[in-house]
Parts: sequence; structure tokens; C-alpha cells
Amino acid sequence: MKRVVVGLSGGVDSSVAAHLLIEQGYEVIALFMRNWVDDSVIISDECPWIDDSNDALEVAEMLGIPFQVIDFSKEYKERIVDYMFDEYAAGRTPNPDVLCNREVKFDIFLDKALSLGADYVATGHYCQKETMDVDGKKVHRLIAGADRGKDQSYFLCQLNQEQLSKALFPIGHLQKSEVRKIAKEIGLNTAEKKDSQGLCFIGKVKLPEFLQQQLKPKQGDIIEVPDNLPEFTYSSESLNELTKEFVLKREMGEVVGTHQGAHYFTIGQRKGLNVGGKPLPLFVVKTDTKENIVYVGQGDEHQALNRKGLFIKNEDIHWVREDMTMKDGEMVSYMGRIRYRQPLSPFTLYKEPEGLYVIFDEKQRGVTPGQFAAWYQNGELIGSGVIA
Repeated sequence: MKRVVVGLSGGVDSSVAAHLLIEQGYEVIALFMRNWVDDSVIISDECPWIDDSNDALEVAEMLGIPFQVIDFSKEYKERIVDYMFDEYAAGRTPNPDVLCNREVKFDIFLDKALSLGADYVATGHYCQKETMDVDGKKVHRLIAGADRGKDQSYFLCQLNQEQLSKALFPIGHLQKSEVRKIAKEIGLNTAEKKDSQGLCFIGKVKLPEFLQQQLKPKQGDIIEVPDNLPEFTYSSESLNELTKEFVLKREMGEVVGTHQGAHYFTIGQRKGLNVGGKPLPLFVVKTDTKENIVYVGQGDEHQALNRKGLFIKNEDIHWVREDMTMKDGEMVSYMGRIRYRQPLSPFTLYKEPEGLYVIFDEKQRGVTPGQFAAWYQNGELIGSGVIA
């Protein structure tokens, strides 16, 4: 009998995942991950970890499977929390959920599971895995979840073949409504529990308070830039030109307000500016953490908010399908997204010696350094990379 360790989070998805694995004849062990916790920044009634662990324990008892809480606080702080502080301080916007899957669930959690004699680890992600033979070698394909409204393959865009070989996604072929129906039919206490929001296994966080632990408030100017600057036009069709980040300077616009730290803002942000009286809503189009300036523009069609492409450094390119790695000089068209829940849109990858250029068929709003671009082929996630 194959042994599977399930990451039981206290939610309905992982609960049903454990149940389905039992039905399929696996020996199932449940582990709850206690990650870094700071009550001063967590919105406690949104996702308290103690309540979640109690719910997970109740599910495990009902299913008749062993249950254990494991403490990854130290590792989570080092790999995820410190990384977030560093990225925000540098003016980039990290995606902790992608890192949590790569660094925690499918690394230290996987190692723990293997030490318990597990053949696989399983999670409640809405995605699917298929294994096929390519030139005599097993290749694992990461497929979007059947429920496209809940598809979470993007969050797994940094997994490698070794990690996928040990992964099971028991609910990936189901719709969310079907998962809740199964939970209700077997009487799980999590059947009606609302989905958690916020950081992976931590909960919803007050981001300003969270960041202020390390990044102190510092007053600076909010500068509005007009929508007709020559810096927002593309003078050629070169890859460098099409992927350039707009260079903004203080003298290009006018001061319309103040903020308490450029590192608290991200491109595309609308809330929290506290600047009114404009014909159109203001959006953050760029942050400068060195000069402590937040640049804004009117309307979501502002040229500085919409870019034709992006660049990924060589060291930040990742291929889930290692057999499809591009060589210098190659060009391939894919469907892709630059954030979770964004509809897939067509773009073309150009691999050059210095890195990977991603050129969109249509301009994309809110291209944000530090986030992940991911590309797909027929619903399969092929690769990803950190936006430079």
C-alpha cells in the first residue's frame, strides 16, 4: 500500500483531498503546518491558525487517519517572510504563495513526508498532474484545474520535475461545488467553511503593519505624471525597447499628495493613496524606493501602466517542462499570465543570451517587478520566471 502525507490545512479542499485518497486505497497521514505567526499583523478573525489546526484535527479524527502538527516557523520566516521584506525594500512586489509552494510545501514539507516513509505528498490545490513517456524518460505535466475559476496551477509555477514526481492533487479534476458537495455528504466539519485569504498557511495580513516591522514609515511625495510623455511611446520594435521599464523623474509631473513609504505601494494599486479631486481614479504606475517617490497616473488606460513586454533574467527562468527549455535564438508563442486569476493571453517568448524577452500580443496592465510570469500550452504550465 502506497503511503501519502496530506498537508491538512483545516479547509474544505485538503479535507476532501484526504478523503479521496483513502477511497483510492492509499495509507494517509495528515500533517498541519504551523508557519511563522505574528498576531500583531494578522487579521485574527479571518484565518486564525489555532482554529484551523483544530478543524484539521477534527477532520483527521473523523477520517480515522494519524494527525500531527509540525512547526516550520523558523524555516518559513527565513525563506518567505525575510524574502518579502527584502523584495518590498527593493521596490519589487513578491508573490509569497508561489515561494511557499516551492520552498515549504514541496521542499521542507516534502522532506518531512519522505522521512515518514511517504511515497507522495498531496495538497488541496486545484490543478492536475499527468505523467507521460518522452524518449524513454518519465515527464510530469502540470495541468490547469478542471475548475478554471479556481485553477491554482499558477501558484505551482516554480515546481520542478522531482517535486512533481512526488505530488498528488486529488481534487484537481473536480469543480469547487463538487468538493463542497462531497464534504457535506460525508459530514466533514469544513464543508461550509469559507476559503482562506492571505499568506500561505498564515492568513490574511494587514500589509502595512506587516511591512512596518522592518520597513519604517518615511514620508515622501506622490507625483502625478501626465499620459502624453514621449517616455511612454515605443520608438522601435526591438526587444529591449518593447520590454523597457518606463523611466520616470520627479520633474515630469506634479506633487499631488504625500505617502508614508514608497515600499508600501505596488504598481496598479488604487487604494490607499488618499488623493481625490481628479477626473479619473489614480493608479500607482511606478515606485522609486531610493528617492521614496510614488508615481501615479489617471485611469487604468494610462500609458505608464500598460506595457508591451517584460524581461526575465537567465537566473530567474524556470522550466517545469525541462525538456522544452528554449535555446538562445529561439522564439516560441504561448498563452500566459502575469498574476493569479488573470485570464490567459497570447504572448511570444524570445530567448537571447542575456535572458528571456516576453512580448505580449496586446499591452498588459500592471506589469510588476518581483511577480511571476507563467506560460502555458493547451492548459499545461510549461515554465515561469521572475519579472525583472
